Amino acid sequence: MKQSWRLLDPALVKPAVVESFKKLSPLAQLRNPVMFVVWVGSVLTTVLGIHALFGKGEASAGFILGIAAWLWFTVLFANFAEALAEGRGKAQAAALRGSRRNVVARKLAAASREAEVTVLDSASLRRGDIVLVEAGDTVPADAEVLEGVASVDESAITGESAPVIRESGGDFSAITGGTRVLSDWLIARVTANPGEAFLDRMIAMVEGAKRKKTPNEIALTILLVALTLVFLMATATLLPFSIYSVTAAGAGSPVSVTVLVALLVCLIPTTIGGLLSAIGVAGMSRMMQANVIATSGRAVEAAGDVDVLLLDKTGTITLGNRQASAFLTVPGIAEGELADVAQLASLADETPEGRSIVVLAKTRFALRGRDLHDAHFVHFTAQTRMSGVDLGMRRIRKGAADAIKDHVSAQGGQWPQAMAELVEQVARRGGTPLAVADGSRVLGVVELKDIVKGGIRERFAELRQMGIKTVMITGDNRLTAAAIAAEAGVDDFLAEARPEDKLKLIRDYQSEGRLVAMTGDGTNDAPALAQADVAVAMNSGTQAAKEAGNMVDLDSNPTKLIEIVETGKQMLMTRGALTTFSVANDVAKYFAIIPAAFAVTYPQLGALNVMGLNSPGSAILSAVIFNALIIVFLIPLALKGVAYRAMAAGPLLRRNLLVYGLGGLLVPFVGIKLIDMMLGGLGLA
Repeated sequence: MKQSWRLLDPALVKPAVVESFKKLSPLAQLRNPVMFVVWVGSVLTTVLGIHALFGKGEASAGFILGIAAWLWFTVLFANFAEALAEGRGKAQAAALRGSRRNVVARKLAAASREAEVTVLDSASLRRGDIVLVEAGDTVPADAEVLEGVASVDESAITGESAPVIRESGGDFSAITGGTRVLSDWLIARVTANPGEAFLDRMIAMVEGAKRKKTPNEIALTILLVALTLVFLMATATLLPFSIYSVTAAGAGSPVSVTVLVALLVCLIPTTIGGLLSAIGVAGMSRMMQANVIATSGRAVEAAGDVDVLLLDKTGTITLGNRQASAFLTVPGIAEGELADVAQLASLADETPEGRSIVVLAKTRFALRGRDLHDAHFVHFTAQTRMSGVDLGMRRIRKGAADAIKDHVSAQGGQWPQAMAELVEQVARRGGTPLAVADGSRVLGVVELKDIVKGGIRERFAELRQMGIKTVMITGDNRLTAAAIAAEAGVDDFLAEARPEDKLKLIRDYQSEGRLVAMTGDGTNDAPALAQADVAVAMNSGTQAAKEAGNMVDLDSNPTKLIEIVETGKQMLMTRGALTTFSVANDVAKYFAIIPAAFAVTYPQLGALNVMGLNSPGSAILSAVIFNALIIVFLIPLALKGVAYRAMAAGPLLRRNLLVYGLGGLLVPFVGIKLIDMMLGGLGLA
């Protein structure tokens, strides 16, 4: 499903051009008050221009119609920016719709393969129905696995070709409608009615036209409307003042309505007004390109304001696969003996940790070719927290230190102080101590180490520069957690974390007025995800987690949270930068259009013509043309976003004021002067 489109892809541009004209409807323009004022001005000047063609105009027909044409272009360019941004979402939604189709479903009367089967259309399924899907079948609806283990192709949803395992229980029990079972079989309970499935929600969210404005965007819109009203009232009062001045002086002529419309359009913040909606739609689109479904624009915006990140240790900060790295013995025990016993205890252990112990012993001491004809293997359980093998009268065990301590005591042995020191040393280094005993004899510790991901420390340093606090969450003991936290460079950590601990931590931060983001994939993460301001659920996780989150990561990559925060901040930076540029633009345009507009009524204002423009008519037309063209030049920036920089708010504000504030002030002087020179060269000045 993951797909990217070039900025000016013909497949997007052509529909956007058509949509730009459709959006000229007054009802469509009313959604954007700033551009609606420009639209009204376009209609008014068009009527005045047509009137002037019959010799009854307040100015030449060419001048009035020229102003009208560029005002229409201003509205069209703003419509085009929004339509182009929405086009990406519509293209992504169309791709998703292509993957959604009705399939034949096998509904079971009970959760058993022997139960009565009813064959029906997938659209007839309802929440709570039980279905059977076998190898080669398309999953008919969103469901939770009740029985079975199967390999599932989710490429229609995630774009990734590698199949994933789905099984009953645990955090990998959710299956999505439209995916395909590659092997084995599953019995699952439907979790969504038709039209409410995950794929339907995805389509609704990526449709830019259905996007709701975020609180920040609403606040900025209110500000822009307020500025527009202020300038509208100010401009409306200029005509009677002008008429009064001409009457009192007995000379000159009052300012024309066409000039006042041009003045109003150049005074109000048309640049950001025309691009504001496009920026918001593009932010949602960038999330989608990162393979993240945001269930609300509010979540995308909140991601940009997040100042606390809660990150799971395993798989996010570390690689997640603990490997045996050393054999540490108590006094009187040879390292080779510990390796020999640890390998024996791990021969039937199919976990990555168990296999790594076998490999390490084989590599270090060439241990292989065991005679195990009378062996009885003891597998790990959550209750015993140890595993091993019984060889005749020998009881070989490896496992958690306290579990092995109890086992040794039951065998009549003693727990040496040196062993306690070894366990603490390994924990302090961030490793996991795996105690090993042969009957009542304590031999030592196998050190398991979870490797911190390369470059993660630098990423956390960047987040710290942005004023974001990183908190690692882990079920490890405090010593292990502290060591990993120090190595990874996180600001804080929560050890031995339970679901209620995560929830309390989030509430504590929120009570301080901070915005919190976290990731999760399990049912036990659902309460914390529901509480967090930005909650990213893994697509591979449970249905409960996905329902609780306000974003779903289709790649199920826990580190994606960092990218999500950066994308949210980029959207806010883009909006702030273009707002700064727009306001600075307006200040510069005053020097072009105000002296020209009142040159006849108030000749003294000619001193403000610092650009040395050819004539009042040329100055007004140049300012209106620049006002339209600047939107065109800023469309790529609005859609792609300003370059992301990991900076604190203060330095970032200063930089934006320098680049976009000063730039916005200088560009109109250059642009309007160049347009004026071109008009002069064409004999239109």
